[in-house]
Amino acid sequence: MHKKNGKTLKKWVLRDRVTERELPLVRAISEELGIGMVVSRLLYNRGYQTPERAASFLRLETEILCDPFLLDDAEKAIERVRLAIERGEKITVYGDYDVDGVTAVCTLLLYLRSQGAKADYYIPNRSGEGYGVSCAAIDALHRAGTSLIVTVDTGVTATEEIAYAKTLGIDFVVTDHHECLPTLPPAVAVLNPHRPGSRYPFCELAGVGVVFKFILAYEETVSGDSRAACARRICEKYADLIAIGTIADVMPIREENRLIVKEGLRRLDTSPRIGFSALCESVRSSGKGDGKKPAKQTKITSGFIGYTIAPRLNAAGRIRSASLAAELFLTEEPARAEALAEELCEANRERQAEENKIMAEAYEKIEREHDFEDDPVIVLAADGWHHGVIGIVASRITDRYGLPCILVSFDEAEKADSDVGKGSGRSVKGLNLVDALVYASDTLVKFGGHELAAGLSVTRGNLPLFREKINEYAREKLREEDRIPTMEADCELSLSDLSMSLCEELGILEPYGVENPVPTFVLRSLTVLECASISGGKHTRLLLGDEHTAFTAMCFSMPLSELDLFVGDRVDVMFNPDINEWCGRRSVQLIVRDIRLSDGDVRLFDEARERYEEIRMGGAFTEEENVLPSREDFAAVYTLVRRTVRAGGEVLTHRALLSQLSGYTGSIGYVKLKFIIRILQELNLLGIEEVSEEVYRFRLQYSQTKTDLEKSNLLRRLRSQMKQA
Repeated sequence: MHKKNGKTLKKWVLRDRVTERELPLVRAISEELGIGMVVSRLLYNRGYQTPERAASFLRLETEILCDPFLLDDAEKAIERVRLAIERGEKITVYGDYDVDGVTAVCTLLLYLRSQGAKADYYIPNRSGEGYGVSCAAIDALHRAGTSLIVTVDTGVTATEEIAYAKTLGIDFVVTDHHECLPTLPPAVAVLNPHRPGSRYPFCELAGVGVVFKFILAYEETVSGDSRAACARRICEKYADLIAIGTIADVMPIREENRLIVKEGLRRLDTSPRIGFSALCESVRSSGKGDGKKPAKQTKITSGFIGYTIAPRLNAAGRIRSASLAAELFLTEEPARAEALAEELCEANRERQAEENKIMAEAYEKIEREHDFEDDPVIVLAADGWHHGVIGIVASRITDRYGLPCILVSFDEAEKADSDVGKGSGRSVKGLNLVDALVYASDTLVKFGGHELAAGLSVTRGNLPLFREKINEYAREKLREEDRIPTMEADCELSLSDLSMSLCEELGILEPYGVENPVPTFVLRSLTVLECASISGGKHTRLLLGDEHTAFTAMCFSMPLSELDLFVGDRVDVMFNPDINEWCGRRSVQLIVRDIRLSDGDVRLFDEARERYEEIRMGGAFTEEENVLPSREDFAAVYTLVRRTVRAGGEVLTHRALLSQLSGYTGSIGYVKLKFIIRILQELNLLGIEEVSEEVYRFRLQYSQTKTDLEKSNLLRRLRSQMKQA
């Protein structure tokens, strides 16, 4: 398997399954619906393989809202909430601090108040309290007079806490969508499509989606109107919040979710809340998005919500307080909304800085501590890592190494074995993280989450045992192929397929999300025509194409030094097509997901490596192969390295050296350069450390005397290996 800068390249998988025999079926979709072959091929590969089915998908004709009363305990929940409203009891909506939790809190709170309820909300602080329901919070709410707590996006594993609340006379109604434990908590009602034996036909609702189903059932009960009429009223008021939470929680955009998100995006685009408009304006006025989207957003899409809006809403709960995001949606005052929106953007900037700091520390610890041969799960701990950011960093680590990752943060001030650290984990296909945590549950204080993402608490003393047990479980469950990072694309394109009309037509597949992903394509054997670092080296802009056509390719969070690409390289690129709008002009650009040397260039380098090894082991070579370096060749390499080190760049790849030597009047190829580096190292003319495969760290050596190249044993041996004419 090929590597780049010492890291294994990700495996690319094409979802395209169209055979030559099936092309007429794709063509029929294209002709009958009046759409291009690329979009028709996407529809066919996503399961819509006749014109009728494709048209039905595009028009949302088959999606229906399921009966909300199929959720177990729906009637019990309605009865208890109605009773609380009639009695004038104080109801507290208790939510999680992520976007799903915040939107669920706001949706239910606004609805309860519209029904005359005396209601407030409570969202725990991530740093001080951690995930889920706590007895301390229950005590505080009891003192404040709450007698009914309705949880949203949390609560299904809070068995002990809810039992404690009963002793205080507080009832619980739980609405949640996380995995259930074998025993449900002793609440008045537990609404969760993941309940064992649930009759509800669609279990992929977000937490805010479960709230939507509850208030729909409540509205039907109290109004006596038809389900369709009730659904229209609820969507008119809350579909925007439900869509934001569903997208942000990365739920599959199919069936009910697709209907809800479609309607929610329409409302966000046409009649947004004051707070949402203020946040969008704050993003635009900053002069840029978040590095992933153009600053000017002409249409609200699932991508804009997921990549630009959701991180800012999440930053509230991660860095400050999730109530900032909740108040943004609840406020009716424009000035207050503007202030909250700016504070969220500032919190997001803080989050990014903290994330970069933790990420650098985590990568260093991984390379120093982790046993890649034996442990398939990366478990890292540190004192003082920000609890609100470690989940994002865990996700980045999983993406980079293709392995599940759990990061745990302990309080810096404490060092006892009993100290409780808060952790966040991300997993890969093939390892259900909740099942793994259940296996190791005797080492944990608490945990909860989904198949691919979870939170946990663990004592400092139990951390080694937890690491051992979760890796023991993973070694049994994870296959070797599950450990290879994989990226999926829809199909290959040719340069002639890529056009403005294609980018515009792809919009008919919206809304995008899990199970209806943003279209991703592959182009092969493009030439790198230009490359430049942007945003202080954080991102890279390339110009890719051939002698006739070229497109800008944006490589976000991919520094040029890590890409190790140079003008003239032939590359394959995996990307999302995008329309860039700048100064009134629109152009097609590529948002790069992954990029690598084309097979042809890789073969050339592999052949050169093989030839180098043959000669290194004593094989003969001819003068025409241009292997034996001259004094001028040594001088050119030494001068280049010296200039680079003095400019502050001590690390160079083999390919970077070759590229920068391309202007040298002589000729230095792959094999010759390898021997020059080894000879310079042998003679101690340069301090040279190969930090990873073909990645060198150089250090200048200062000497009062001139070094004689003839003292090199390797150089003398090379001369003896060259065949004489």
